[in-house]
Amino acid sequence: MERAGPVRLAFVVSKFNFDVTYLMLQRALSHAELLGAKVKVVVKVPGTFEIPLAVARLLKREDVDAVVTLGAVIQGETKHDEVVAQQTARKLLDLSVEFGKPVSLGVIGPGATRAQAQERVDEYAKRAVEAAVEMALKLRKVDELEKAEGLREI
Repeated sequence: MERAGPVRLAFVVSKFNFDVTYLMLQRALSHAELLGAKVKVVVKVPGTFEIPLAVARLLKREDVDAVVTLGAVIQGETKHDEVVAQQTARKLLDLSVEFGKPVSLGVIGPGATRAQAQERVDEYAKRAVEAAVEMALKLRKVDELEKAEGLREI
């Protein structure tokens, strides 16, 4: 489906470790505006593990071109952080492929301390938005290729 105009984003942000993810959300919203993207909806979920369910619902929406995810999985005394981060990342990739829409991974961790997470707020938030916007625009170009003849590089 051909579509022009700004990339329409949805954000899903974890409330767990909200001292970190709140800052990520603010940076991501500002960066989306800077890039000319339109944020249609922000969904706050209990934790990073719950992000994929909200993403699945948002990917069904016609007014969403891509989803930005934001979370912070802080290392504890067990390997729980590894399970949460790995399973979440895997499911987000599966959903992106299933729905044919970009889902960016703005999740800090596993293995991050709280101090490390705080240091990465700007980097992860901005990169998550940039990846979603760039892929949405790239997929528009891929869709245009279906109408063009000959070899093209995008």
